[in-house]
Amino acid sequence: MPAYKRILLKLSGEALMGDDPYGINRDTLAGIVAEVKGICDLGVEIGVVIGGGNIFRGVAPAATGMDRATADYMGMLATVMNALALQDAMRHAGVNSRVQSALNIEQVVEPYIRGKAIRYLEEGKVVIFAAGTGNPFFTTDTAAALRGSEIGAEIVIKATKVDGVYTADPMRDPSATRFRRISFDEAIARNLKVMDATAFALCRDQKLPVNVFSIFKPGALKRVVLGEDEGTLVHC
Repeated sequence: MPAYKRILLKLSGEALMGDDPYGINRDTLAGIVAEVKGICDLGVEIGVVIGGGNIFRGVAPAATGMDRATADYMGMLATVMNALALQDAMRHAGVNSRVQSALNIEQVVEPYIRGKAIRYLEEGKVVIFAAGTGNPFFTTDTAAALRGSEIGAEIVIKATKVDGVYTADPMRDPSATRFRRISFDEAIARNLKVMDATAFALCRDQKLPVNVFSIFKPGALKRVVLGEDEGTLVHC
């Protein structure tokens, strides 16, 4: 039995690159969709917030010295492109999904409407939230915390390249150990970079737990949803 009825999955744009320097790796995307389908089949309601780093990385050199708000809007548009690619891959996998954008681009995707998003979730559709919060100066981590709170998700599940939160960078320190569970307050005291500060504070204030796990570990997402010891659970 799933431990959660409704979740918010945060996917970074970099997760879609695979081993490519930027862009979308189709095999990697198909693998992620297969993991999502596995929990759809359990009857879990899924919202997804997706980043845009995989696309924006390719144009980042041109954005050097650019106005911050302009660069952030470019990043939001990159998330819309990723959301459309994710929706298309889900369609091929037999997963019914909808894209809602915080930026108004009605010819391409529908606007974000909270009530409509909740209805889609109740109908068993995956809802992909694009364009972050729709505002510059906020990350997609913050968008995940915000949308998770708005739709009544029971947990934010953050997909990363590392299988949890560690005492130190496991890539640099072989003695680093993974936290199985850790409180928001302890994570702040230890200065652990789980999410950006705004997102982290919002999750803490809303008593919305966060689980950090590796999207590249087969079956990890399902184990998180089943409540097994996978990744790191950050809780109140």
